[in-house]
Amino acid sequence: MTIKIFCDIADLDLIKKYNKKKIVKGFTTNPSLMRKAGAKDYRSYSKKILKVCKNKPISFEVFADDHKSMIMQGTQINSWGKNVYVKVPVVNSKNKFTAKVIKELNQRNIKLNITAVYTAKQTEKILKIVNKKTKVIISIFAGRAGDTGKDPVPEFVKSIKLAKNFKNVEILWASVREPYNYIQAKQLGCHIITIPPSIIEKIQKFGKSYRQLTTETVKAFLIDSKKSNFKI
Repeated sequence: MTIKIFCDIADLDLIKKYNKKKIVKGFTTNPSLMRKAGAKDYRSYSKKILKVCKNKPISFEVFADDHKSMIMQGTQINSWGKNVYVKVPVVNSKNKFTAKVIKELNQRNIKLNITAVYTAKQTEKILKIVNKKTKVIISIFAGRAGDTGKDPVPEFVKSIKLAKNFKNVEILWASVREPYNYIQAKQLGCHIITIPPSIIEKIQKFGKSYRQLTTETVKAFLIDSKKSNFKI
């Protein structure tokens, strides 16, 4: 099975660069990435991104915390472009499931990216309220789960199995920590993986043999010891 690589970035110059790459099939952003990129006005900055990324799918997240405002923001974000996915967190900051938001936007045929998902139970709750025609991405945060000593793989296995009956639903491996995550996500049968630019660069260089890696590593140590003029 093929897996689509999305680039996880909001920096305008990097979007220009990665939009040209065939390996990159879409983009994901979030409020933290937007802030890091220096966005002051959310709408105008998003529209600048959309002038660059006209055809590939791109996700923009709502940042409201109450359900009514989330629906309002989601409707507005959706109007910015045909390639836009509205990103909605699975819960708000008070840990309240955003069922009302997901259901309402989904019924309006708005493409969604449900984010900050960690468990198959959350996936199941989402699938119970979405239709079988409007596109939905479910973003499961593998790396952040791994950072706390939890194995995210079983949650992916169950979530992919649950989503099998939904041709409109894609499971996305989010919060990548290393290039090998791409292989893991592919083997599991994830539809999408979203990756920061530095790791996309490494994935493009896949294919080195262990012999090459050993030689390159030893050479790097040798070069550094010579530069430091080490003597014993």
